[in-house]
Amino acid sequence: LDVAMRPKREEKLMRLLAIVLPLALWACSDEKTAVPVPTTGAATPAAAAAASPKPDGQARTIKVSNELYEFEYSYPAQAAAIPALKAMLDADLTRQQAELTKEAREEAQAAKASDFPFRPHSRSYNWQVVTETPGWLSLSSQVGAYTGGAHPNYWFSAILWDKSAGQARPALALFAAKEALSNAIRQPFCAELNRQRAKKRGAPVNPASNEMFDECIDPLAQTVILGSSNGRSFNRIGILVPPYEAGPYAEGAYEVTLPVSAAVVAAVKGEYRPSFEVK
Repeated sequence: LDVAMRPKREEKLMRLLAIVLPLALWACSDEKTAVPVPTTGAATPAAAAAASPKPDGQARTIKVSNELYEFEYSYPAQAAAIPALKAMLDADLTRQQAELTKEAREEAQAAKASDFPFRPHSRSYNWQVVTETPGWLSLSSQVGAYTGGAHPNYWFSAILWDKSAGQARPALALFAAKEALSNAIRQPFCAELNRQRAKKRGAPVNPASNEMFDECIDPLAQTVILGSSNGRSFNRIGILVPPYEAGPYAEGAYEVTLPVSAAVVAAVKGEYRPSFEVK
């Protein structure tokens, strides 16, 4: 009887596997899983699935690792909930990965031709919410990159999304004149920068020094972000300073956050002043 029933049991088992196995694979899949990309450039089904955009309102993270490079790009749900911003970020993700792929392949070919060891490249963007108000979404990202040198490097990028206009604006575009904003924040910026320098170096910085990495730097030449502590309006302004700008690589980045003062508000263009308040 057991022998006679075996084919039927095996048939039922195969039917069950046909249903359960795809579901199990689907449940285990995650866009955060590293997906190797062939050096030939051919897209595998797994890579295509990892690269496909998430539905509106869902945060997205993609990680790719192969013999040529490592690539990571992510953005939060708040950005994904704005279709135009989501489309912009998805397009940037595609462009950044394509550029990295091209650069890494060219470098690998050159290294092979010169009989020189190739070091895989890397690039990463991790967008995070600085603040969100009824009219604005402020994002910033630390951008990492490695191109085969002595060490990787990083810098900052920012996006300020104008919800009413449906477009991104540079933070400085909200101000009437850079000079007026610089005059409003330079003294407190330099004082806070030197405080942070002294903490890292274990010794005070002479404000009158003209030595490299002792002088104050132009805050508006760095990445400027706008923030809020109340969720209603901008009452903080941040300056993100990457390595080599205010100190050597070993000191890392500097992040200076200042309250929005009356002088800062006075430098804002009239149409944007309702979005600011003095802290």
